[in-house]
Amino acid sequence: MSGGLVALLDDIATLAKVTASSIDDVAANAVKASSKAVGVVIDDTAVTPQYVSGLSPARELPIIGKIARGSLINKLFIILPIALLLTWLAPQVLPFLLIVGGAYLCFEGGEKVLEKLGWLPGHHEEHDEGGATSSEELEKGIVASATRTDLILSAEIMLVSMAGLSNETGIMRVAVLIAVAFFMTFFVYGLVALLVKADDFGLRLAKDAIKPEDNRPGPVDNVGRTIVRVMPHIFNV
Repeated sequence: MSGGLVALLDDIATLAKVTASSIDDVAANAVKASSKAVGVVIDDTAVTPQYVSGLSPARELPIIGKIARGSLINKLFIILPIALLLTWLAPQVLPFLLIVGGAYLCFEGGEKVLEKLGWLPGHHEEHDEGGATSSEELEKGIVASATRTDLILSAEIMLVSMAGLSNETGIMRVAVLIAVAFFMTFFVYGLVALLVKADDFGLRLAKDAIKPEDNRPGPVDNVGRTIVRVMPHIFNV
């Protein structure tokens, strides 16, 4: 009886080691695959704040959260199944999809440069804050528009990540891509949330740093004011 229990515990320990090793492999491959998609991630991070520009500060984080959820759905339930199916049925198509996605991102980047130079009219959406119903519809429209844009960027992220997993097959590839989807989504939209709320943080810092008795700005107050001044320029870059 005791011998059987010892054998069972030994099997459990072995299984735990194998599981831990597999998790380490998934994490290492996910980091490796994610690093290849850094360029697309930067573009994704730069695009998203535009959608909450001009909205009430109280609504910024909820909208970013909804966009992040839509991005995760794009990656896990649309892009990943299609990419895996193409890998199985027509792997020769994937490089062409990467080229098409890269060409689109180049076109989008070139368009932004031309807008900055004044050679093309800018595309700026005006947010109407009037009425509870219109505000709700506005939020749905913003989330839908951002999710559609994210679909292209997420597809490029997942395809670039998949291209870096040519030596992995089966369950390991799927597990790594799922890890990439979660990591990239939380990283991108977490960073977007920090950028969007940075000016609010700077304003709070500036207000809290001024003492009522002297009403003079100090070092902390200057940091807050600098953040408030700099953030609009960062979004305009």
